[in-house]
Amino acid sequence: MLACASAVLATPVAAEERQAPDLQSDVEALQVENAAMREQLRRLEEQQQALLELVERLQRGPGAASVAAMPEAPMPSAPTEPPGAASVAADVPVTVPASFAAQSARNIVDRYQDGIVVWQTPADAEVPFLLKFNVNTQVRYLNTLDSEETFTDHLGVVREVNTRNDITVNRTMFILGGYIFDPRLRYSSTVWTSAGAASIVVAGTIGWQFSEGFTLTGGYTGVPGSRSLVDTFPFFTASDRSMADNFFRPGFTQGIWAKGEPIEGLSYLAFVGNGLNTLNLAANKIDENIMYSGSVWWEPLGDYGEPGKSRNMYDDYFADDRIRIRLGTAFTRSREDRFSNLDQSSPENTSLYNSDGVLTFATGAFAPGVTVEQATYRMWAIDAGLKWRGLAVNGQYFFRWVDDFEADGPLPIDSMYDHGFELSASYFVRPRQLAVYGRGSRIDGEFGDSWEYAAGVKWYFVPTERAWVNGELMRVRDAPYSGTFTPYTSGLDGWVPMLQGILAF
Repeated sequence: MLACASAVLATPVAAEERQAPDLQSDVEALQVENAAMREQLRRLEEQQQALLELVERLQRGPGAASVAAMPEAPMPSAPTEPPGAASVAADVPVTVPASFAAQSARNIVDRYQDGIVVWQTPADAEVPFLLKFNVNTQVRYLNTLDSEETFTDHLGVVREVNTRNDITVNRTMFILGGYIFDPRLRYSSTVWTSAGAASIVVAGTIGWQFSEGFTLTGGYTGVPGSRSLVDTFPFFTASDRSMADNFFRPGFTQGIWAKGEPIEGLSYLAFVGNGLNTLNLAANKIDENIMYSGSVWWEPLGDYGEPGKSRNMYDDYFADDRIRIRLGTAFTRSREDRFSNLDQSSPENTSLYNSDGVLTFATGAFAPGVTVEQATYRMWAIDAGLKWRGLAVNGQYFFRWVDDFEADGPLPIDSMYDHGFELSASYFVRPRQLAVYGRGSRIDGEFGDSWEYAAGVKWYFVPTERAWVNGELMRVRDAPYSGTFTPYTSGLDGWVPMLQGILAF
């Protein structure tokens, strides 16, 4: 009996001795789990702090931060909770939601990549796809009321000057583009509108990038006969092209072009298209002649601008300490048709003007009652630019020949030769915020000379080169060109104030 009693009493003691190591093991496991969780939370806090520093750098200005530099922190895995751990873990402050906020903020930062990325697949996707959205918008107040109300052409005909005093959404462009099926298969769709010209154009492109030195594209684009038509819009010194540039340059048409940088610093664009300017023209009105144009430019001291949409901008917004220069040339040839029946005095081809402000294909442009039906246009341009520490100087010289006339009557001349230049200089008096500039241009023409000079201020009111307000006052003498989405009209002679807001992301 005594032995049995002893055995009964010893059983709980033995059980307690066996449970003590198990409880100690549970406590130790819980401590390990808590230490691991604290370490993960510490790393998450470091990631959150890095994100805050990134956002602060982005607010100070573009290019100041690299999203890729932000450290990656692994998401905490759900720990296996030992018995009794709930009460101990409740004392640990849980900040895991901050990691999700940090990740969401990072995704928002990544969404803007030289435009808004609507959707992009991973690099290893079965169907690679990128869709990016860009917008250019220009709102302008223009006042040309100081001008004379009439001008006289070289034949003595008095013509009206169309003065203006208005506010217009001068240009708006919506651009969707990217690649599909293969990163080398590029596409874009553009809606271009001008309230001033009451015009809407829907354009598209399809291209294939064979290499950095050769991309072949077909679609609608600017003819590369002037520096302002080679990936520079709207990042000019002023918010509009100069009077000389508008007078000499070609326009926009459909065609096929090759583009690339086969040698570092040396780029080209070769274009074959329908004509100098076929905006708003139906295909059945475009003639059979093909236009040829090409541009070559050299940047021997490095890229003229930062990568991205504003790569070829005229101003030195980023104020690099390095001197950078760009040297270029372009040539264009086109056999042009007036696109209208001879019983219409006003042609649909508005790409060519005489230096006295009269359309080349208008009835009576060269002789009373005589209409030119066809003519050959050739234009050679030479351009140069320099940037250094916020200072930028850009210039271009133009030579234009128009000959081989086909008309319904005798003409007093066989050919027409005009030449001229543009020159601009800008400087950031407050880096990346406030720039002042001066510019001028001149046309020495067959039937008269014209000139202009202007001064202006550009205020970048947010920390990016993609948005600014521009105020300008220019003096124009006998403008030889009319364009409803430009500030110029034929015969314009006087002071012209302008105020503009530009957004180009």
